[in-house]
Amino acid sequence: MSLKKIKIIGVFGIFAICFISHFMYNWFPNFIFSIFFPINESIWEHIKMICTSILIWQIIEYFLLKKYRINHNNFMANCFSMAILVIPIFLIIYYPIYLLTGSLFFINLLCLFISICLVSIIGYYILSNNSLKYLNYASIIGIIFLYILFGLLTYFPLENNLFLDPLENKYGINTYAI
Repeated sequence: MSLKKIKIIGVFGIFAICFISHFMYNWFPNFIFSIFFPINESIWEHIKMICTSILIWQIIEYFLLKKYRINHNNFMANCFSMAILVIPIFLIIYYPIYLLTGSLFFINLLCLFISICLVSIIGYYILSNNSLKYLNYASIIGIIFLYILFGLLTYFPLENNLFLDPLENKYGINTYAI
């Protein structure tokens, strides 16, 4: 098994985890799950779902890298980079299409898959790079701040289309309608 094969498997692993994580808050509605998993059908909540799925897969990937004794560097930088870069990549790919066509299931999945492929390629190069010691430590702090941001925007969302749940016509976890 090589790093490249693990990253290719990871694309499909992350994609599968997205399906499960999409429903986690509905199955277990609580404060912790509201920070990590989508609480409604807004675009922002789906971004949160993708980031969480990437980080869940990274835990699996860590054990695969250890099991197959694959040399790698910058594991935490890989985790943070993939989680943070999927946000603009997904928005650049998905949002213009969404504005033109609305929410189409197949298009949504295709945009998700392409976004995961792109960040996995970036992750491959980060893991293959020479050690970025301090960036790895900063990445841990970055992941913590990312989820603080997710928590804040879940409970205090901005009032724009990115945070609007089109099915419920509401923002965030709040029960009020606009």
